[in-house]
Amino acid sequence: MTIPKTMSGVLLEGHGDLDQLRYRDDLAVPTPAEGEVLVRVGACAINNTDINTRTGWYGDDGGDVEHTGETWAGQAMAFPRIQGADVCGEIVAVGSSIDAERIGERILVEPCMPKPGVTDRFDVHYFGSELDGGFAQFVCVPEIYAHKIDSPLNDAELASFPCSYSTAENMLTRAGVKAGEKVLVTGASGGVGSAAVQLARRRGARVTAVAGASKSHAVFNLGADSVIPRGSQLAEALGLQSIDVVIDLVVGTDWPDLIDVLKRGGRYATAGAIAGPLVVLDVRKLYLKDLSFYGGTVLDPGVFANLVTYIEAGEIKPLVAKTFPLAEIADAQDLFLEKKHTGKIVLIPPS
Repeated sequence: MTIPKTMSGVLLEGHGDLDQLRYRDDLAVPTPAEGEVLVRVGACAINNTDINTRTGWYGDDGGDVEHTGETWAGQAMAFPRIQGADVCGEIVAVGSSIDAERIGERILVEPCMPKPGVTDRFDVHYFGSELDGGFAQFVCVPEIYAHKIDSPLNDAELASFPCSYSTAENMLTRAGVKAGEKVLVTGASGGVGSAAVQLARRRGARVTAVAGASKSHAVFNLGADSVIPRGSQLAEALGLQSIDVVIDLVVGTDWPDLIDVLKRGGRYATAGAIAGPLVVLDVRKLYLKDLSFYGGTVLDPGVFANLVTYIEAGEIKPLVAKTFPLAEIADAQDLFLEKKHTGKIVLIPPS
């Protein structure tokens, strides 16, 4: 294809409300540097991190409720920034040192990108955070993070996978979830939660999901063995020390209940805190029950490549709640924040 000189895209101009998102049709199309490919974006899904970055939610501030406006990686946020971590697209140009045969490949972008030449694997860039992402018609991506994919799914369906499903698979990998274990997934109707239900079931685990009552049927269809309405007393519904692994995206004030239902030697993993990040922990339960806690942001090696194989084999399915044109990003984020949907909300750039 002929690469245009300008493109449409959304700039995040600063921390704040939706008025910080600026749709433009005169942005320069980036040129791939050495080791990069230029991707025509077919679709890009919305994540909690897009909202959290825009509002300045991230940052270590000593435990106060105020936040410092950092990126995922703990760096000062640079503006303007094109957000968007969940990209399905096509390689349309390559930088020097890249085989031109990659042009035309359909790809998914791995959003967690360890910096080249750095030995600390936790020293990373995040797509759409420290680097420009997919809320635009074109984006440059390091070649090694542009994963070729062969699938009959459409662009919006494929864009529902990268961030949420790799986050969920990473937590399951860290926690070592095995066949036959009892796994509790909170926030099970959201992007990461619905992914965790499917991926835990794929491992042969027995999955109990927590979701709003109106979403129970949809979560059952993802493979949950049982669904508990959000707000239930978990110890009463499940029994004390009944769960092997908790996969938690919610946290909030009811967090101690999750510790109570874990068995001795149980594992807890989290990659989100949509109900609030501050909790009360009775440390005696941590050591007397021999519990293990895992945080999951940086992907373990092989997690994303494994995810691509699951998609190609049809072992997991996409869950797209609604699509919007990229220009309607404010409406899409408003709907996302209502939390009434199940699965992903996806933006489609102009063709």
